[in-house]
Amino acid sequence: MSKYRKKPVVIEAVQLRWDTWGEMCAFAPVGTNGCRGVYVAEDGSWSDGVGRPNDARIGLLIPTLEGEMLGVQDDWIIKGVQGEFYPCKPDIFAATYGEVEDDD
Repeated sequence: MSKYRKKPVVIEAVQLRWDTWGEMCAFAPVGTNGCRGVYVAEDGSWSDGVGRPNDARIGLLIPTLEGEMLGVQDDWIIKGVQGEFYPCKPDIFAATYGEVEDDD
């Protein structure tokens, strides 16, 4: 069996939190035909109804090539190399990515 190494690529990502929602809306296509903000309950169910339930976490429904995926509070939302968006759990993100210093 052959072995392969993942090519180094630089991605853009925003961690999904209440305090980064404005940044998220500018980053990912939130709105018509794009990502959709939802409330996620402790049991994993979600609602896009009006009003935030007390135990709700922020969530984001993201259209992907594999279908709609749910990112939940503290997930990282990644913009891939072809402009696609997808969620990534914080532990996987930390194990896979390191911050890049800006050269500017």
